[in-house]
Amino acid sequence: MNMQEREALKNVFLNQSGWAQANRQPIAGDASTRAYSRLVQADGTKAILMDAPPASESAACPPDSTPQQRRALGYNAAARLAGPNLGAFLAIAKCLRELGLNAPEIYAADATNGFAIISDLGTGLYAATIAQQAKSTRPAFEQKLYERALDALLHIGQNFTAPHQIKDYVLMEYDLTALLAEIDLLQEFYIPFMGGNGSSLDDKALYAWREVWTACLNALSPPSTLVLRDYHAENLLWCPQEKSLRQVGIIDFQDGLFGQAAYDLVSLLEDARRDVSPEMVAHLYQYYCDKAAVLSLDFNEQQFACDYAILGAQRNAKILGIFARLITRDNKPSYGKLIPRVRAHMQRNLAHPLLGPVRAWFQTYTPELALHNG
Repeated sequence: MNMQEREALKNVFLNQSGWAQANRQPIAGDASTRAYSRLVQADGTKAILMDAPPASESAACPPDSTPQQRRALGYNAAARLAGPNLGAFLAIAKCLRELGLNAPEIYAADATNGFAIISDLGTGLYAATIAQQAKSTRPAFEQKLYERALDALLHIGQNFTAPHQIKDYVLMEYDLTALLAEIDLLQEFYIPFMGGNGSSLDDKALYAWREVWTACLNALSPPSTLVLRDYHAENLLWCPQEKSLRQVGIIDFQDGLFGQAAYDLVSLLEDARRDVSPEMVAHLYQYYCDKAAVLSLDFNEQQFACDYAILGAQRNAKILGIFARLITRDNKPSYGKLIPRVRAHMQRNLAHPLLGPVRAWFQTYTPELALHNG
């Protein structure tokens, strides 16, 4: 489908939903293929138009597919990304709202063609809102916003305990196949990008790669909650006009899966796009653990620390691979400036004793990358 045909479909959708006369203001997007516009009616009423072309990404994961079938379908299916499936966004948004959280309300949707009109949660992205605060008050303000974001995560962890809580949608597990597919991006894209041996890793190295990561991932606790998967300061909005947990606007969750609670904490504290000071990270991590221990009688802080380190290494490996892919395949060099921060995150993750085999792999096969230095 060409751009003119896509635009015609969009106009039909806007007309049918009563927003055809609204002024459209483009909103800067992310690394995905989705596009967003702010719609403003003549009376000042606002909404967000989401444009998610169904054919723009590889197929999403069929719920009943085997690991082999998923890998054959491509990365989206292997990693269990929603891909062009707008239904994932619609279902998880509804679930979050039913939990009392501030996710967008769906005003109109055409899942077949990939269009939705959703409520406008404002422009107060965490990253920008914190940056605009006066330096003298910024640390306390940042801590307040992050603690409220952690309260929202804890609320999900306390109240969401089974995948079937999402109605009319199959919430799949963040399983070993998905975790490994994401990790593989590092050896496929990042190692060659950094001038390592990635283009010539032999079968022995690749087998060892999967072996050491599989052993680490098998040490994770069982999945227990909804993992939003991209929970960080540029996907959260500060909504001070709201009360309690609804002050945290959540806008990017369509790739959500059933997984370990530590994953979203890693996403927030080990942000690829902004620095969170070590002191702030330490405070927020303990804040989360202390509250989780009170809310859940079976919270095990030692196991949680293991989950955090393993999933931190896993997520940062994925991000390094994604950024290298964006630079080399998609000609987006601006992501290069983010790589040192993510690499530093991963080096700290790899210092955990459980990740010793992964450190040893880097030291053996790609010592020039220095990722084994914790």
